[in-house]
Amino acid sequence: MRHLYIHIPFCHRRCSYCDFNTYANMEHHIAAYVDALCTELAMLRESLPPLPKSPAAAALRPSIFFGGGTPSMLTPAQIERILIAAAALVPLETAEISLEANPGTVLGRDYLRDIRSLGVNRLSMGVQSLHDPTLRILGRIHTAAEARASYLDARAVGFESINLDFIFGLPGQDLADWQATLTEVIAWDVDHLALYSLILEENTPLYAQVTAGRVQIPDDDLTAAMYELAMDLLDKAGYRHYEISNWVRPQPDDRPDAPPRLACHHNLAYWFNSDYLAAGAGAHGHLFPQRYANIRSIDGYIAAVQAGHRPIAETIPLTPADLAAETMMMGLRLDIGVSFEHFAARVGDDLIEHYGTTLHELMQHGLIAMDDRRVWLTERGRMVGNHVFAHFL
Repeated sequence: MRHLYIHIPFCHRRCSYCDFNTYANMEHHIAAYVDALCTELAMLRESLPPLPKSPAAAALRPSIFFGGGTPSMLTPAQIERILIAAAALVPLETAEISLEANPGTVLGRDYLRDIRSLGVNRLSMGVQSLHDPTLRILGRIHTAAEARASYLDARAVGFESINLDFIFGLPGQDLADWQATLTEVIAWDVDHLALYSLILEENTPLYAQVTAGRVQIPDDDLTAAMYELAMDLLDKAGYRHYEISNWVRPQPDDRPDAPPRLACHHNLAYWFNSDYLAAGAGAHGHLFPQRYANIRSIDGYIAAVQAGHRPIAETIPLTPADLAAETMMMGLRLDIGVSFEHFAARVGDDLIEHYGTTLHELMQHGLIAMDDRRVWLTERGRMVGNHVFAHFL
């Protein structure tokens, strides 16, 4: 199965915490950008990756993910053009097609119904907080009420799955605030949640405000307590914590030893360390034995494509050791962990022979568990995931 990431770098306003490749007040470039994007997608027909050998990776749905930026700034007609161009790379009829949406740009049921009719079947909404003063600090352009209204509109028009993104460890946030947010979202009966700890990126306004002492954020202990609270409340509400930062409502046909049906299959491709194509300014693709990154600037990206060139800014070679390490670091993020079968199919080596000493050490510290089929993080290991992953470098 093939997977395609499409980057839409436009935003009405850059959020104060965001260090992604995004640009505000550039709407006048959208038409030319869509033209260039469709041309690049045609170029990618020469770079189709092989089908995965791993049965787990091969079982995933093909996928297209519109990320950003704010893809919901595109008109339905522009999204349709891009999907038509992408159809030569990914079979649209069976694909999971996800689109990131800002509740402040979603224009109601008509817009949502239009993009749903084009085949977009999964929506990911960047809510981030249900506290309006915090949303203003973050530079978000929606209110909590608008976020809920957009969610209800999306549910009404029939998306297969809707994900809501939230951030914890936010300025001024305490445990009671976070509990109130989780309690409200659970009451919405959301089928998929992605919860991320705030990361202060140096080149952002929020970083400058925090380092200057103008804004206070929770310390590491309080942030860890927020993560533990999320695990506890969502577990009691019946959610499956299938990936370090992702929870899903289980479905009757889900199996405990396989990814849940409503998991994001595009992200599962990343966690299985599969190959994937990427298009758009600043987009990153992975075609072992290399990773590539496109030109970041909108003008530079458009100019390269108009000149008939692939808009690649950098190609990073990957070694077999990189492949093994990344297969472990990405796969251990999942509750099902890394199976011996998947590691052998992806890496071409036996997991125990390759990492036996490392696995034994991590088991001794109670950070991973293992049976005769797979290895996975313990609950303690999830709390210090980055520490565990470093052992495979």
